[in-house]
Amino acid sequence: MYCPKCGAENPDDAKLCSECGYQLKAEITTISEKELTNYAGFWRRVAAYLIDGIVLMIAGGIIGAILGVLVAVPLMVTGTATDATLKIIELLGSILGIVINWLYFTILESSPKQATPGKMALGIIVTDLNGNRISFGRANGRYWSKIISSMTLLIGYIMAGFTEKKQALHDIMAGTLVVKK
Repeated sequence: MYCPKCGAENPDDAKLCSECGYQLKAEITTISEKELTNYAGFWRRVAAYLIDGIVLMIAGGIIGAILGVLVAVPLMVTGTATDATLKIIELLGSILGIVINWLYFTILESSPKQATPGKMALGIIVTDLNGNRISFGRANGRYWSKIISSMTLLIGYIMAGFTEKKQALHDIMAGTLVVKK
């Protein structure tokens, strides 16, 4: 069970949070059965992903501009920038982009909000099959499983429009649901 105040993981039978001392049993930690079967459909999920893409694009542009000014511009001005140096900077920028994308989805979907800004805007959250908040590990597995959803010519994503619980392939692999809040 996760503490709704600080997010620390506690044993299911704990009465107080081991990190902050918050009284756990006073809060309901799972969503209702009605909410659990109110699955988020394919188009709602697509819209949430587009919003998240815009957020990540803006953040990436800002971070890229800052790093460009701090690293690439001084190299060019001093004349020490070579094609190899610029390629390495480009590679490091790509790696940084992957890490930011991974942390964005993994941290936010395992947070007490259970959603990225795009999902929050559309009133949907990510849960496990019982309606509980997912752990960082499960969110991590869900994120990396999206590679397989993509490798299937996006059929892994399209599955969310046709499966009984509106699960994409990565949801099935990670044991997660996306439901309306």
